[in-house]
Amino acid sequence: MIKLYTFPLSTNSRKVRIALLEKGLEFERINVDLSKREQKQPEYLKIHPFGQVPALDDEGFIVYDSTIINEYLEDEYPYPPLMPKDSEGRARARMMEDFRDTHFNPPCVKIIYEMRKPEGERVADVIATAKADINKCFDRIEGALQGKEYLAGSFSLADIAFMANFDLLDRFQIAVDPKYANTIAWIARLKARPSFAASAS
Repeated sequence: MIKLYTFPLSTNSRKVRIALLEKGLEFERINVDLSKREQKQPEYLKIHPFGQVPALDDEGFIVYDSTIINEYLEDEYPYPPLMPKDSEGRARARMMEDFRDTHFNPPCVKIIYEMRKPEGERVADVIATAKADINKCFDRIEGALQGKEYLAGSFSLADIAFMANFDLLDRFQIAVDPKYANTIAWIARLKARPSFAASAS
């Protein structure tokens, strides 16, 4: 059976949990408690040399980095498909997933770190800047959704990547401007998928 080394609050871990659920794959969740720095223990470093989550063990073959894990799952378990069939669509999906990884997720992580601190130690400017950076991303997302229900046309790994962050938008009260009608409708569609609720823990 597939083993997923995960942490419930990790957005990148959730990204892989969603993909596994969408594929209908059975997997064992092995919790790595980041708050106790279990990811830096020697035993776990044998699994993931950089001491991060997630990592996936598929019958002894270990893969790490959430984007690479999801690409591996698509290659190894191609049905149902989570990438477009055509090369242009696949490239679009990969570009949007990279945009999530490099521009959308980092400010979300910054907010998480600040909010974990005691209230008096939180830096308001860091939180405000992170929220502004997230809001800037909605311009790109809105454009990518023009005339489409999903980022690459059909539901794909690109959409799954962003789904992992939606709870944070609600938790930290980051509202999507009503002018981004495509984005608002897209978020609602993705939240309605069974994998969204099932991947929450």
